[in-house]
Amino acid sequence: MSDTDGGRQKTALVCGAGGFIGSHLVRRLVKDGYWVRGADQKRTEFSPTAAHDFQVVDLRQEAGCQAAVRAPDGEAFDEVYQLAADMGGMGFIHSAECEIMRNSCLINLNMAHAAALGGVPRYLFSSSACVYRDMEANEPELDEGQAYPALPHNEYGWEKLYAERTAMAYGRRHGMVVRLARFQNCYGPEGTWRGGREKAPAALCRKIAETPDGGTIDIWGDGTAMRAYTYVDDMVDGIVALMKSDLENGVNIGRREYVSVDELARLVAGIAGKKVSLRHVDGPVGVKARNFVTGRISAIGWESKVSLREGLSRTYPWIESQVEASVSR
Repeated sequence: MSDTDGGRQKTALVCGAGGFIGSHLVRRLVKDGYWVRGADQKRTEFSPTAAHDFQVVDLRQEAGCQAAVRAPDGEAFDEVYQLAADMGGMGFIHSAECEIMRNSCLINLNMAHAAALGGVPRYLFSSSACVYRDMEANEPELDEGQAYPALPHNEYGWEKLYAERTAMAYGRRHGMVVRLARFQNCYGPEGTWRGGREKAPAALCRKIAETPDGGTIDIWGDGTAMRAYTYVDDMVDGIVALMKSDLENGVNIGRREYVSVDELARLVAGIAGKKVSLRHVDGPVGVKARNFVTGRISAIGWESKVSLREGLSRTYPWIESQVEASVSR
């Protein structure tokens, strides 16, 4: 079924369409009947984009954002999904503070400005659970309003908070409906799995795929840090539901299934059918825990359907195949 507006095919711009969540979101919107443009400084890495049009463009530049928001028919896009960011896992966030602040701030300032002045009616910004403070594992979960008083653990979180407020300010000034999605850690096939920007699920899948049965893998820190992870299909469902909703201000999207880093590693090893030893080494760990409620997104009918075990069972074979292919080259 096509998503139409009075018989006209709806249009969407996905910024960051060359990345992990963005490429999956493009597929979903095309499946839903949208005409979709993707925009990113790189093309998709693992499979061809599903976008009808893909612009390789530097969204840090105002001219790049202005070009991206101009639809082929001269009209404004019905929806803009701003997922583009300079980001990665904890190793990257720890080592690239200046790049994160500069590059992501430029993208978000220029894109909000271009979308608002271009008459875009609906704009979604991909924020992060990193806007919340460090927590203990047994603390009560936070709701969206408890991002303030603000105390993010790292510069990535501070930049996301600033970008939220930028988008809201442009929304108020120009009558643009703004939706703020605070993402939990997301994983799945076709995500970054090596090179320093990968997140914990992908990193552990790669390490275990590279390690023989009975071997040892390194874990940063003592392995007790608690996290929750959301499979990419669930995340995309949440993004689409939020964009169509009337939910204002920040909205948490994530699965409430918490595991320690050591538990995550053992779960991946079990899926791989391997016994591995865990060696704890020095490295950036991030917060001890970050727990939040999802009542606002649940109230409009969204729920996470894919358990961590099921999601990793889909993800590990894909990463294992990438590892094997890289070794054979």
